[in-house]
Amino acid sequence: MTDSSFDRYATEYDDALQTGLSVSGEASDFFSLSRVRWLREILTRREKNVSAILDFGCGVGATAKHFLDEFAPRVYQGVDTSAASIDVARQGYLSMEESGSDVRFDCLRDTDLLPQYDLVYCNGVFHHIEVEKRLEAMRFVAGSLRPGGVFAFWENNPYSLPARYVMSRIPFDHDAVMVWPGQARDLIQKVGLEVVRTDYCFIFPAALSSLRWTEQLLCKVPLGAQYLVVSVKGS
Repeated sequence: MTDSSFDRYATEYDDALQTGLSVSGEASDFFSLSRVRWLREILTRREKNVSAILDFGCGVGATAKHFLDEFAPRVYQGVDTSAASIDVARQGYLSMEESGSDVRFDCLRDTDLLPQYDLVYCNGVFHHIEVEKRLEAMRFVAGSLRPGGVFAFWENNPYSLPARYVMSRIPFDHDAVMVWPGQARDLIQKVGLEVVRTDYCFIFPAALSSLRWTEQLLCKVPLGAQYLVVSVKGS
């Protein structure tokens, strides 16, 4: 998937995504909020204060509102390679100037590489990055973190048949190359970050939502449609 391809989907991204996610019985916002809350619980247990957040591959900015609500950071910055997606994100979040946080959306090419973030968040981005360019992208992530900063890497789980089926229904995922959890951890460690945990999430669809309380117990079993690798930059 090229940057221009995502430019084409910028104004209809949510509809294209929902084409795949509809089989789960949930809207895309359920997943974006759940990812942020899962991460918040982990960072709360680690007593990690998060003041500055970088959303790497933010797309049209759908997760920004959840970070503002759940973390109330001093700074939230979303970056993406798609200029059209960044335009949509900016238009959608003009009202966030009143949120109390400094909210910015920028093209990745216009973003300086500075170690200024407590948290870098990335969801479903690396399966769109060419395999030979993934290490370079991971270096950018590591270079953006302050010492002691946390990288939250979310990806679709190749072990999950439901995840593969959902991706097959999403137009912009047709040429995606999935990232295996072991590959993700290897990339993360190659740029000097310390992997501290891997969780698997989103096992049960809406029809079985009464069973979701068990997901905390099952998060180490590769059943979930997505996985999260949490890593830390040494001080």
